[in-house]
Amino acid sequence: MTNLTIDQACIIDDDRLYVSLITMLIKKEGLATDLLVFENGQLAFDYFKKAFESGFKKLPEVILLDLNMPVMDGWEFLEAMMPYTSQIERKGIAINVVSSTINPVEVKKAKSHAIVKEFLTKPISKEEMKNAFSKK
Repeated sequence: MTNLTIDQACIIDDDRLYVSLITMLIKKEGLATDLLVFENGQLAFDYFKKAFESGFKKLPEVILLDLNMPVMDGWEFLEAMMPYTSQIERKGIAINVVSSTINPVEVKKAKSHAIVKEFLTKPISKEEMKNAFSKK
């Protein structure tokens, strides 16, 4: 494991191939010991809502959030999470938006969102992934 290893990370993305590749990269680089994976924002939101409301001790330190998903997309997930901003900040959860969009309006919107740490463009390089998992 590297010195960047965190306890738990979360991937919220409906693209199974992308999830497989990112999972392999995270494991190969030793970036996280445990991974949660949700195929849409609704499943992820339900998990985090229950976690925040019941006081779960172990929550992901890093979230990789896709924007374009069925059921609840990344934008809707971010808005649904806004009431939990103080818990997100207190727990030190870094939400990183990951998207293939190059639309400057969407990039700016994501980067300026109150609970988003970084905007990462797919495909993510190994260095970008390491930066997303850093404690900065």
